[in-house]
Amino acid sequence: MKISTRRSVIRIIIVSLCVATGSLLAWNYSIVTATTQNTYESLEAFSNVLNLVQENYVEEVDSKKAIEGAIKGMLNTLDPHSSYMKPDDYKMLQTETQGNFGGIGIEITMKDNILTVVSPIEGTPAFAKGLKAGDKIVKIGNDQTQDMSLMEAIKRLRGPKGTEVTISIHRKGWADLKEITLIRDIIPIHSVKSKLLEPGYPYIRIANFQAQTTTDFKKALTDLEKQGKVKGLIVDLRGNPGGLLDQSIKIADIFIDEGVIVSTKGRIKEQNSVFYAHNTKGSKYSFPLVVLVNEGSASASEIVAGALQDHKKAVIIGAQTFGKGSVQTIIPMENGAGLKLTTARYYTPSGRSIQAKGITPDIVVPSPIYLTVENDDKDDEQGKKPKYLREQDLKRHIGNGLNEEVPQQDENTKTEEKPKPQGKTSPVTKEKPQFDDPSKDQQLNTALTLLKGLNVLGKK
Repeated sequence: MKISTRRSVIRIIIVSLCVATGSLLAWNYSIVTATTQNTYESLEAFSNVLNLVQENYVEEVDSKKAIEGAIKGMLNTLDPHSSYMKPDDYKMLQTETQGNFGGIGIEITMKDNILTVVSPIEGTPAFAKGLKAGDKIVKIGNDQTQDMSLMEAIKRLRGPKGTEVTISIHRKGWADLKEITLIRDIIPIHSVKSKLLEPGYPYIRIANFQAQTTTDFKKALTDLEKQGKVKGLIVDLRGNPGGLLDQSIKIADIFIDEGVIVSTKGRIKEQNSVFYAHNTKGSKYSFPLVVLVNEGSASASEIVAGALQDHKKAVIIGAQTFGKGSVQTIIPMENGAGLKLTTARYYTPSGRSIQAKGITPDIVVPSPIYLTVENDDKDDEQGKKPKYLREQDLKRHIGNGLNEEVPQQDENTKTEEKPKPQGKTSPVTKEKPQFDDPSKDQQLNTALTLLKGLNVLGKK
């Protein structure tokens, strides 16, 4: 090929690339411009509506409340864990993880616009009264909870120690609502309880992940070790709704030698993080470890279970976990309020997404039905598996980020039991859960039996 011809071809390629690049930039610019234009048009429509409401509504409108309502409405179009917290609500959230507060002791969420119990916290008034996962709180006092914001519901349930709050709950299988009066108490921050099941086999339960959880856990384990050589440890995360991320990482780090504990991935680079184990010589434990999980194990407890499972540091026993694998970032606002926004997803060391899937135990043992009622559900009487509330049941929950299909209930065939008028119903409970008694807890008994078997075989 002649030099002049080669130069002509090169010029054509360069021009083509420039045209293509220019077209691409123009296309991106047009998308950005169109998006910005749509946003401005929507804001203009909002401003017009606000003006019309202020000028024409039958009563005078508080513009601050109207705008706060609009902000909440905007966040309600996102996933169920994103929310706007007014200054009082924001302070209340900070208290949850750093200090004591008065309340009834339940983890709650909104499902189908009805306040729903995720898990009662052990040792609290709600736990003692027999509330359980899936119960619908239809009323707080005389106020319906339908369409009530989550933070507003939490605020109404909390209060000074010794004060009363009455709630009306509905449970599948009940003909009527059940009205329960609870006396608020100080909800304990200490989340670790421990005991020696048998010589050599200690049991440590983590109810939630608070600021002192790792410190309390290490102290409990040290105290148990003083009672004799540890042949195997059971860590119970059942009913643990989560809590502080850093505490879950530190708990997993106690047993993992090296490598990734958990990673987070978001839409922007700043939300991507990887948390590693610290390889501190001589500080890791070599005895066999079993971790118990169930349908109420969520978020931080799933991070611990997933990390130990991937690193093969523990055998996970129990039932499929809740599946809350999303990261909420709390953004302080200038007015003292806070914006809780879902910004990333959690991933286990092997890259599994917890979101809407949860952790599958190595050994599946169905959760015991601790709480029984006279008017129990017919399905349960016939031995069918009961339905538990999980992340994938919540409206607007985000996907798992891996393009993996998560089984979902068909909305067209889904039947939601509607609350019926208040009236006489069965007692809430006949017996209290025995989380630390192997004779009454098949999951715990399986864990203890496995640890004994591993010792007989001389396996770690």
